[in-house]
Amino acid sequence: MAITGSGSLAIYLSVFVISAAFLRKVEGQNLATDNVSVIEGEMATISCRVKDNDGSVIQLLNPNRQTIYFKDVRPLKDSRFQLVNFSDNELRVSLSNVSLSDEGRYVCQLYTDPPQEAYADVTVLVPPGNPIIESREDTVSEGNETELTCTAMGSKPAASIRWMKEEEELTGETTVEETYDRMFTVTSRVRFSVTKEDDGVPVDCIIDHPAVKDLLAQRHLEVLYKPEVKIVVTYPDGLTREGDNLDLTCIAEGKPHPHQINWLRVEEDVPPHAVVTGSDLYIENLNKSYNGTYRCVASNTVGEAYDDYILYVYDAPTTIPTPTTNPVNTQDSRAGEGAPQKIDHAVIGGVVAVVMFAILCALIVLGRYFARHKGTYFTHEAKGADDAADADTAIINAEGGHNNSDEKKEYYI
Repeated sequence: MAITGSGSLAIYLSVFVISAAFLRKVEGQNLATDNVSVIEGEMATISCRVKDNDGSVIQLLNPNRQTIYFKDVRPLKDSRFQLVNFSDNELRVSLSNVSLSDEGRYVCQLYTDPPQEAYADVTVLVPPGNPIIESREDTVSEGNETELTCTAMGSKPAASIRWMKEEEELTGETTVEETYDRMFTVTSRVRFSVTKEDDGVPVDCIIDHPAVKDLLAQRHLEVLYKPEVKIVVTYPDGLTREGDNLDLTCIAEGKPHPHQINWLRVEEDVPPHAVVTGSDLYIENLNKSYNGTYRCVASNTVGEAYDDYILYVYDAPTTIPTPTTNPVNTQDSRAGEGAPQKIDHAVIGGVVAVVMFAILCALIVLGRYFARHKGTYFTHEAKGADDAADADTAIINAEGGHNNSDEKKEYYI
């Protein structure tokens, strides 16, 4: 019994040693492959690689476990599979014109005991068709909300959709629907309010998918808005005076184009001889009774808007004013409110006369002042000569005056 037990132990040890050696050998022959993603209709390549192969046979199986290549021989009658490389360390096979039916798990197999296997998952990508972008309405009025819808059909995996309005990214609501053959249809909706500045602005529906780049659809917004109105003074260039003519032009732009332009005088009637021709208002021979606010009103299907011009008629000039060649766009004919002043020569002459009179008065005052304060020189050397009856007596009196030296003085006043 002891001998028998020893024999069994020896057999177990032998089997263990052989198995361990075999396992080390198998582990040394590492079999590897990679997953593959390929776009439908293009080519996929599957590579089975062996490290430290001892001569074991490599083969490639399809998802149905059918042998595609055994070493360098192709048992499967599908000419789309072609041998790219065969050696002790690699079996590389290409598959052209890939379709959805080719998707699945392919098996790299190494004929050891037991066989080793490595798996390559082939994923077929299907790009979506051209996106379709639609609008809830063809045109939208300013201030209202519009809705755009973009659809990307027949993709695998499902596509993602982004919205851009010029440089601004918009947030949409996305729904994904799975159809036949694991295909997907994606729909995105976006809503936003528009202004007149959005008219003509492009909105892009951008498709993101691993099988395609730079796929988008674009739609330009068409926004309707009420008119913008501006009154331009065609004549005169400067102040409006009695007897002058007045010519105003109303410029109105909108979408659609204004279908009606009206002139009126706020709180009063337009002068009876005023002439309205389309967008122009013409009044001749102005007088002060025409003063007031004149309004141009333009309207379209969206709404109406207006602009005002304040007329103030000045007195006719007493002299012919110097003509000007500088047109001024003004909305008020009153001086100091945008209109240039014309030179009045009568006023200038009056100012000059006042200045000259002031200068003359100043000269008279200064002359009188200097006349009263000029220097005077007096002496007493001939004192008494003025009382003499004749010249001889004056000399005698004057000489007598020399005897008193104390009275000989000079004065400066």
